[in-house]
Amino acid sequence: MTSLSDTAVMEAHDLKKVLKDILAGEKAWEKENEILLVNSMLEHIGSLDSELRDGLIYGTFSKLILEKELDQELLIEILTSCLAANRLFKGIGETETDTVFTRSFTTLLIALILHRNSEEDFLSSDMVFEIKEKLISYIGLENDLRGFVMGKGWAHSIAHVADAFDELIKNKYIHQDFYLEVLKALWNKALVSNAIYIHDEEERILIPIVKMLNRGLEHKLIVDLLRNIPLRLEEQKRRIEEENYWILYANCKKFLKSFYIKIADDKNFSSLKKSIKTCLLEI
Repeated sequence: MTSLSDTAVMEAHDLKKVLKDILAGEKAWEKENEILLVNSMLEHIGSLDSELRDGLIYGTFSKLILEKELDQELLIEILTSCLAANRLFKGIGETETDTVFTRSFTTLLIALILHRNSEEDFLSSDMVFEIKEKLISYIGLENDLRGFVMGKGWAHSIAHVADAFDELIKNKYIHQDFYLEVLKALWNKALVSNAIYIHDEEERILIPIVKMLNRGLEHKLIVDLLRNIPLRLEEQKRRIEEENYWILYANCKKFLKSFYIKIADDKNFSSLKKSIKTCLLEI
């Protein structure tokens, strides 16, 4: 099998035409050109053309992976490429730059492969643990928290990586011993002071958190984090600029309110709801 790294890539306009035809059903996926097409899709995964990036590249990857057009060996090679520095960590730490699109849509592709793995179980424990470590590292380092970017479409880095964590939690190797570190990584990114979440990021962050709760995450761990929020706000009020403090305050309230609503109808979370309400009244 030809390696992805050994293959040329198509120009964006040529790739766009081919993918449009494939998604429209006017052209079949060609196995003989599979490596060229996949490598080209990876190369342009962070394209500033939202139609190519979001609708065509992500749309085609979604179709191919979920309909099992791509075999497991190739998916592992794609995943290895996603975890590399020039994909998941491209331009990491930058803000207001275009590299966020590569990082963000790489996490969506990781989520797709993890979803496929949930059905077929082809990823080794070492690979799953590497994904966990790199996703935790990535979410901690991501500073570009924009949602929709005018003229360029969705960046939505935090929502997309939350989707990847949601798929990761389903994996058989990610048992309860790993939940706390995943929880802290997600929790810390919900309570940020450098950008107000306005595109439901906090709700996407809550999806894997609630999934962990349903899979055995101790409620006490959440309660401990909730008790720390008022203290955290008080401490940060003395340390950061006033504007950033109020951003943090707004994100805390949005997160807590969304959390309360998300578990409101589940009797198993009665005590947790009380803790959330208490926290809201204290801040």
